Parts: sequence; C-alpha cells; structure tokens
Amino acid sequence: MNDHRRLGRELGIFDTDPLIGSGLPYWLPAGAAVRKAIEDYVHELERRSGYLHVNSPVLGKRELYERSGHWAHYADDMFPPMRVGGEDFVLRPSLCPHHALIYRSRGRSRRELPLRIAELGGMYRSELSGVLGGLTRVRAIQLNDGHVFCAPEQAAAEVSAALDLIEAAHVQLGISAARYRLSLRGDGAKFVDDPGMWERSEAVLRAVLKERGRDYDEERGEGAFYGPKIDIQITDPAGREATLSTVQVDYFQPERFDLRYAGGDRPVMVHRSVVGGIERLVAHLVEVHGGAFPAWMAPVQAVVLPVSDAELAAAEDVLRRCLAAGLRAELAPADRGSLGARIRAHRLVPYQLVVGAREAAGGGVSLRLRDGSQAGDVPVERLAAEARPVF
Repeated sequence: MNDHRRLGRELGIFDTDPLIGSGLPYWLPAGAAVRKAIEDYVHELERRSGYLHVNSPVLGKRELYERSGHWAHYADDMFPPMRVGGEDFVLRPSLCPHHALIYRSRGRSRRELPLRIAELGGMYRSELSGVLGGLTRVRAIQLNDGHVFCAPEQAAAEVSAALDLIEAAHVQLGISAARYRLSLRGDGAKFVDDPGMWERSEAVLRAVLKERGRDYDEERGEGAFYGPKIDIQITDPAGREATLSTVQVDYFQPERFDLRYAGGDRPVMVHRSVVGGIERLVAHLVEVHGGAFPAWMAPVQAVVLPVSDAELAAAEDVLRRCLAAGLRAELAPADRGSLGARIRAHRLVPYQLVVGAREAAGGGVSLRLRDGSQAGDVPVERLAAEARPVF
C-alpha cells in the first residue's frame, strides 16, 4: 500500500523534526516543486475564471474573530491569543474574515458583483497530538481559499461555477471517484442559531445540486458553524475518507461585518476551495500516483543521461536547453553507474533523455518515457509544452 508518510520521506517530499513540533511538517525540494506546480496551476485556473488574487496576514486581533463568530463557535480549534502591545492577537483559523474586510475596504457598486477574490494562505488549527499524521492532519495549513461576494440572485450561479472549477481541477490532478456530501447543521452551540438563515443557504445548495443532476449524501453536524456546505469527499487507498474541496453559502458574515453594496443591499458570501489544503492534497496525490506524478507536477520532469563521459558536454547543453524551456530537469552523469542503473534510479521521471554518440553529434536526444517506451528524437521545447497542465 502507498502510505504517503513512508513514500513522502523516500521521495524527498516532506519531513518533520521534533524541534519544529508535531503537526508542522516542512517541504523538501521535491515536495516544494510539486507544491509550486499545483499552486501555479490553481492560480492560473482561478485567474482565467475572473478571480483577483490577494494576500492577507496570518495574524488578526481577537476582536476580528469575535466579530466573525469564530471565537464564539470555533475557539476550541484555535491557538490561544498572544498578548502584544496591550492587545490580543490570534493565529487565524480561517481566511474568510480577512477577505470580508478586503471587500469592505471601499465602497462597492452593484455592477462590480460578483467580486471574486482568492488567496493561497496559511491558517492554523490547534489539533490534538493524537490525531496528527503526516500531511493529512497538520497544525499549519496552506489553504487554497476564495470568496465570491455577489447579489443574492447570483449565488446559485456562483456556487455552480465554483463546482465547475473544482471538477476541472480534479480531472487535471487525476482525482477520481469523489463523493459529494451536503453537510448540514447539527445540534449545540457550535452552530449559529438562525434557522431561517440556514434554510436559505441550504435551499441554494440543493437547487444547484439538483440542476447539475449530482447525486449526494447528507450528513447532519458537518456544516460550517455559519452555514451548510457542499463537501467533495475523497478516499485514500486504505479506504479512509477526507474532505478535499468545498463550497459554502454564507449569509452570516456579511451581516456581522455589515457588508453592503450601493443602494444599501447586502451581498451573499460564497466560500469555495478548489483543492482545499495543499498538505492534504499532496498526501492524497502521493498515494494515488505512488510518486509517478503527471508530467506537469513531477518534481523532476526530465533527466538527461549521457551514455558515457564522452557525451557529458553534449548532455550539459541539453540540460541547459531543458531549463531554458521551463522544464524541471537534472543531469545524471555516467560516473553514477551504468546507463541501466541510472534509468532505474530515475524510473519515476516522466522524460528520460539519453545522449549517446549519435545524439551528441546531431545535437539531439533519444527520448525514453517512464513506461519504458521509446519516442525517438523529440525537441525539448515540445516536451516542455507537453509538460504543462491543460486548462
């Protein structure tokens, strides 16, 4: 079984250190490359869909989270306040309060809506040590988050558009067999006590799911504290299920922050995460692909293999061309072993570029694919084009 905790360390994706702390993994070079490829893909997918990208602080005053409702309903999952200069600051448990303040940073007109903003930002959860594990349950999360501020009559279309983005990303990432769940309010103080607000949000989500012909399950008690949500559930090779992507309709925070647009009307806030937390996503992809990532996200996309030392100079030139074309490439010279041994050592690399005497003389390469098939002399520029995600 592909356990990401074992594979992740073997492949140089991530590691941990007790001096940093439990639930706080760090990214090694291969993992940082995978993460950057995913971040760049999602950023471009969002940009093409009309999102404006922002950046906001990972800290906020306690007063901010009291206003948003997190302090009253979510404090058990937050880190304790830090006293600085006579004020209490908190590591943020969510990005949505910051985005609400970005929305209200100036007056908004009706024709600006929907206003779509997105951010890949850090958020922090005070998880108990007993539930932490690898990249799937961590205390510091890099969340692909986004919020759409829209008029009430636009909310259903924006929820559906968010699901389009999620489904497109899942295809590109190689994620299949996801289960849709409508997560609803449960009992107790965890949830905002406003039945009418919950009913309005739930009606929007149900209407979208019906229109899209999407089968889904329902689960009480799994909604956000401020409203219901559509959760897209994934299952790892061991059969464990987790939430990856999500869409929520929120009438609560626009009221708490007194968000308005010209004419005095209040927008609806649609929360959506296309790929969720990067840590959980990468853990899943490591297990699904077993380290043999699609070419566009592979840590090393191409390895250049001179047959002998005589072809080293030609191989170095090929490497320079690969890097200039945008490929993540490296050189495996002949002093690292036989050609067969070097090919086996790089079996997870999508493109293996062999440079023998004939290729060196002609300035080309002999392309060997990860599955062992031969593709002949292929220009590195074409490989670079093929190693990009599809939008």
